[in-house]
Parts: sequence; C-alpha cells; structure tokens
Amino acid sequence: MRIGGGQHRGRRIEGPEGRDLRPLRNRVRLALFDILAPVLPGAEFLDLFAGTGAVGLEALSRGAKRATFVDSSPRAVRLIRANAERLGCQQRVEILHMDTLKALQQLAQRGRRFDLVFVGAPYGTGLGQKATHALAQFQPLHPGALVVLESFHKERLDPQYGHLTLEQNRVYGETRLSFFRFAPGQHGGYTAPQPEGQE
Repeated sequence: MRIGGGQHRGRRIEGPEGRDLRPLRNRVRLALFDILAPVLPGAEFLDLFAGTGAVGLEALSRGAKRATFVDSSPRAVRLIRANAERLGCQQRVEILHMDTLKALQQLAQRGRRFDLVFVGAPYGTGLGQKATHALAQFQPLHPGALVVLESFHKERLDPQYGHLTLEQNRVYGETRLSFFRFAPGQHGGYTAPQPEGQE
C-alpha cells in the first residue's frame, strides 16, 4: 500500500497479512481525501478501528496536525507504530490499544477534541453505528466536526445520532461513506466541505 497524496505521496506502508485487518481500498481512500482536502491542514484527526493506520497516516501526509489511532488488535497496533516510524511522523501520532467505546470515553474525559473522525469498523458487525452513537454521547468533537462512517452499501443507518446529523452519502462499489456533521447547538471550528453525489 502507498500514501496517495501530500508530503509522503508514493511512500509505501506495510499492509495486512490476514482477514482480520481490512484496509480501506485505495480508490475509496483517495476519493475520501479529495473531499476532505480543504480542511485537513491543521486538523486533529481520529482514526477508529484503524487497522494498518493507512487512513490516519494519509491525513497526516496531507496536512493534519495530529492523528490518534484506536484499535483493539495487538497486530494492528504494531502495524500502525511501524508505519508511522517508516514515514517519520511518530511524533504526531497517538495510538490507543483498547476497545473503541472505552477509548472514546477516555478521550472525552481527557478533554481531547477532534475536527475529523473516520469510523472504519468491520462490515456487518454493527460496531460502526455503536461507535457513532458513542461519539454523539461522549462528544470528543469540536463544533462543526465531520464524522465519516464507512459501511457496506446496503447497511441501514440512522440519519441522526444525537447532535451528529447525516449530510450526505457517497457510494463506491460495495462501500458507502456517510458524512455526519456535529452541531451541538452552535456551529464553529472547522467547516468541512459539503460532499455531494455518489459514484
């Protein structure tokens, strides 16, 4: 796998060696970052169910200030750490080896707030929706933050989770990216682009 854009464009990162780690396909990852490009510089990025770390590392390459990775798999954590070191960006990386819901609660209690969140849970497990519920509950988010939920294109999703409201979907083959805006009564902070259409 390679970083698709930014400072580390073309640099190779280590990929998975089994079915339990399922990275976002390159085509979908590049399409996602084409959408996020205007608001990545300086952003605090949160990568949930991070796997290889490809999404968060792409965000760092394209200008995010810092990326926090969450995964419960020891092998995923080792991969993320190795890939961050390979790119030389380990000083801008935080890795949490723990359950996603516990991590979100802990991050909120520590006062961490994010501008962009990617939720890449395994398909068919319901974990993506649970994580989105937890983001709405614990709110480790700046007002105006954007949460992107990856899911199987036929999976039924709620249009709203607390103060997270669905703005648009993008479909790429069997993958759907759903964009939710966090608006807790006021709008401020980062203003991510308005995604529209589908492929």
